[in-house]
Amino acid sequence: MAMTRLLAIRLLLPSFPPPRYKTPRCRGRGGHLRLIPMPVVAAASHSLSSAADAPPCSGQTQTMARLEHGSLLVAGRELLARAPPNVTLRPAGDAAFLGARADAPSSRHVFSIGTLASGWRWLSLFRFKIWWMVPATGAGATAVPAETQMLLLESRREGSSTSDEGVSYALMLPVLDGGFRASLQGSPEDELQFCFESGDPEVQTTEAVEAVFINSGDNPFKLLKESIKTLSKIKGTFAHIEDKEIPANLDWFGWCTWDAFYKDVNPTGIEEGLQSLCEGGAPPRFLIIDDGWQETVDEFKEVDETLREQTVFALRLADLKENHKFRGDTYKNLRDLVKKIKEKHGVKYVYAWHALLGYWGGVLATSNAMKKYNPKLVYPVQSPGNVANLRDIAMDSLENFGVGVIDPAKIYDFYNDQHSYLTSVGVDGVKVDVQNVLETLGQGFGGRVAITQKYQHALEASIAQNFKGNNLICCMSHNSDSIFSDKPGVHDFSVLKKLVLPDGSILRAKHAGRPTRDCLFNDPVMDGKRHELKSSSTSS
Repeated sequence: MAMTRLLAIRLLLPSFPPPRYKTPRCRGRGGHLRLIPMPVVAAASHSLSSAADAPPCSGQTQTMARLEHGSLLVAGRELLARAPPNVTLRPAGDAAFLGARADAPSSRHVFSIGTLASGWRWLSLFRFKIWWMVPATGAGATAVPAETQMLLLESRREGSSTSDEGVSYALMLPVLDGGFRASLQGSPEDELQFCFESGDPEVQTTEAVEAVFINSGDNPFKLLKESIKTLSKIKGTFAHIEDKEIPANLDWFGWCTWDAFYKDVNPTGIEEGLQSLCEGGAPPRFLIIDDGWQETVDEFKEVDETLREQTVFALRLADLKENHKFRGDTYKNLRDLVKKIKEKHGVKYVYAWHALLGYWGGVLATSNAMKKYNPKLVYPVQSPGNVANLRDIAMDSLENFGVGVIDPAKIYDFYNDQHSYLTSVGVDGVKVDVQNVLETLGQGFGGRVAITQKYQHALEASIAQNFKGNNLICCMSHNSDSIFSDKPGVHDFSVLKKLVLPDGSILRAKHAGRPTRDCLFNDPVMDGKRHELKSSSTSS
């Protein structure tokens, strides 16, 4: 059975309020001023040293991070050695933020923050492609992958063996800081670095103030949870999952059309799939009509045959309504289909797919339906971090043929028009895909953080306006435990019946599954060993 199960930790840290800008001292191309964001509050600097397990300063506890004479200490243990003098530390309760200063302004800095002290091993969650995040494990800074978005580290005192006693954990989370975004990476010189970039050559700075959040504890799961809650309070721009509304559809068995049909999805196939699952005793109550229902235009039909494959991701959205496959004698429109599958097959929730920018290649600027959103053709510029691991064929296509980008001032109007139409035909929510391409389109829009902030705020406002509940799936970051994509007639009901009850509800754990502590820093894909996955009602 073609079933994908995803276990990942994703940190979605929405944009911070825009930074204040100081009048720049230099001019860019054509004499235009370049905006140089200057931090409002100076970071706290400390002298640098190299002491491991040094006693805490007066008024501090062993849990607080300290930067002393070239060493960063957490929980009384040296985490980083030989930190350069331009590295700064800003306290945040028992946690802290790492930053750094540069001699000259730039839209992209790579700051060294020292070498990892001996005795630490790490778990990295990094983007191996622009869309996808996977784990890696190791020791030493050299092997830390580019685009690391979370680094969890473990240190054991001598003699602690496999016991949890004498074990300390440190967490490093690169976050957004003003108009800039941070990520971690290693260097051939065995230095740990953070990359700090705006995505727009005109948006520059000389200083990162709160680029990397650092916290420590003796329990890795509690450390992660408490750190996200702490960041939520400090930044005020996102919420921990416990404070979010859980969509009602998660309690029901769902079927997504993508793997069954890809872009060839059609009403007949959807009905056959629903009927097949119902007859097998696993009735879906949640349906996602994935990519393939929208009205798109291929502007590259006349392109040379050798380039034809490269244009597949450059199609653009031409209208907000459904395409010809969903309009005909059997079903006059999408409304007819949604009405029938709810009445005949007992589907409770129907979601429709769309890309964050409308479609993979954005919107068609010459379309009458799209002109009011002031779109323009923009060519993506990928960060060096994006291409440091694996390139992606979709991004190669978009770099060559461009993306039809809606004016950020009009993006709410676009989302509201799209979502109000879907609501009018009975659709209950949306799955929003191709999200990370936006980070490559920041040039000319104030940078990647600024344009993402405008799009995400508009998206969430439109969802709240048009749909009941939190009916939004952010694609490539959603839980797929209850979403199956088998083709009609090839379902494995011996497996499905263990998960799906006769009424279509599912057996869902109260908390997300997670690896046990003893295998956190192992690679379950490559080491050939079996590892345990636990779901617990506690946070221990």
